[in-house]
Amino acid sequence: MDLGLKNKAVLVMASSDGIGKGVAVEFAKEGANVMLFARREDKLVEVQKQIKNLTGKTASYLTGDITKPTDIEKVVSRTLSEFGPIYALINNTGGPPAGTFDKFGDNDWQSAFELTLLSFIRTIQAVLPSMKENGGGRIVNITSSSVKVILDNLILSNTFRMGIVGLTKTLASELGKDNILINVLGPGKILTERVEYLDSIRAEKVKFFYKRFPIYPFFKYFFPCLLARLTLQANSKIGEVQ
Repeated sequence: MDLGLKNKAVLVMASSDGIGKGVAVEFAKEGANVMLFARREDKLVEVQKQIKNLTGKTASYLTGDITKPTDIEKVVSRTLSEFGPIYALINNTGGPPAGTFDKFGDNDWQSAFELTLLSFIRTIQAVLPSMKENGGGRIVNITSSSVKVILDNLILSNTFRMGIVGLTKTLASELGKDNILINVLGPGKILTERVEYLDSIRAEKVKFFYKRFPIYPFFKYFFPCLLARLTLQANSKIGEVQ
């Protein structure tokens, strides 16, 4: 099925591994022009090679820190100069440190805010002029299942991911008149490096699995490519109201 994404410019944040990587690869498979963004150049090069091998297309990339406004401005400018108007923004980021409320001070909360919520706000601000000028666009904000059910030992993530939901719902109302569709995805157990790390620091790992998995009816992890396909649907022409 043609999803209407061929040669459209797509910016995928935090796309060097995990969910971001999976999303970038799937967009490239549909013929989109993909811009990758993350801190580690070695991993971005690996993703670029994988996309080339799978699709024959050459994705572009830029290294940077998602918490720095200047880096966000650079990657948006680079996307515009290489691919033209940005059709879709996929907002994605790694999570803040694990821990309980008593473990964190003001600096920890500020850093988590800048990483988890403010970075999404800044990227949206940066792409909106292009989308409005081009007559519309698509934005997907990727959060986690904590927006439905809080996750143990993740007070920082639980707090700011909920802010993304409020941001998305409000902007969905405000930006509809500009033909800009914005959605939020809250995936459950996706097998990524961060999930493996978080599991490794929890005591009595097997008992934790059995305690937690009833929340997830399928009783198993899913791979990033499955969430990536859902992200494609949210950005494709089949998601439009006729």
